[in-house]
Amino acid sequence: MAVYESALDLIGDTPIVDISALSPNPKVRILAKLEGQNPGGSVKDRAGKQMIIDAEKDGILTPGSGQIILESSSGNTGIALAMLAKVRGYQLKVVLPDNVSVERRQLLASWGAEIIASPGAEGSNGAMRRAQAMAAEHPEWWFPFQYGNPANPKAHYEGTGPEIWRDVPELTHFIAGLGTAGTLMGVGRFLKERNPDVQVWAIEPPAGEMVDGLKNIDEGFIPPVFLDNDGYEILDRRLIVRPRESIEWTRRLTEVGVFAGISSGAILAGAVKAASWVHDHGDEEATIVMIVCDGGWKYLSAGVWTDDLDEVEARAKATIYF
Repeated sequence: MAVYESALDLIGDTPIVDISALSPNPKVRILAKLEGQNPGGSVKDRAGKQMIIDAEKDGILTPGSGQIILESSSGNTGIALAMLAKVRGYQLKVVLPDNVSVERRQLLASWGAEIIASPGAEGSNGAMRRAQAMAAEHPEWWFPFQYGNPANPKAHYEGTGPEIWRDVPELTHFIAGLGTAGTLMGVGRFLKERNPDVQVWAIEPPAGEMVDGLKNIDEGFIPPVFLDNDGYEILDRRLIVRPRESIEWTRRLTEVGVFAGISSGAILAGAVKAASWVHDHGDEEATIVMIVCDGGWKYLSAGVWTDDLDEVEARAKATIYF
């Protein structure tokens, strides 16, 4: 077994597991890339690391300097940056909606981050706006702005995409959630450069409804990462997945031994719809690769796996778990 110089070297090169037992079509394989295996517990470790590395290369950050990093988050990006800041010698201030789950707050505190509350009713967009205003007031702080930072999709173009192509060159579909759009844009561009026939599908919540970690770009805010990377051209399809579906399929993931968060359930719901779509359109076979964004450990307070489904759905609408 290899010995790594730093825990940060463990970011990336995550495993892929076959979960085709959940496919409604025996000729369609569904493969899950387990991003919860990253040391910070989510896919956001990749973007966080790339943003900090690029800032250090550009002379914006100096390791061990104690410089202040400011970012908005609904959870996983903040946790990733808090871990990275702790290891690299920075201070993190994270603007966080005040209705995020207790696990999010505990993890951020464990890594030494300072939490700045924003109104929960305004969600992640409200946290982003407050962080932007604070960044303007404090130009001496570094504001990575994950929604517009080119290092975000770069992390997936140089890491996640090549890993998928190496491990599953026969894939026909790639499916991920639409949040900052970094994963979709980076992986999608890389895969289409290798095989233009690969379908890239995005999972969104319905307008006006919340699925943790995902955004509907028809609601007003379109991440610059999406626009700067020709998102409308890269995406072949956008699928709507409702909150209840997300919870139901998060539970179904445990049937194949995968303990994951709610956004991963939404992505699986989309992968199942894609498998049915392939069947309905007469294609004989397909191989779908989907992203499992994080582990389920940060969702235990939601009661996703144990409580009444109606109660979990109502709770998820009031609390941000991603």
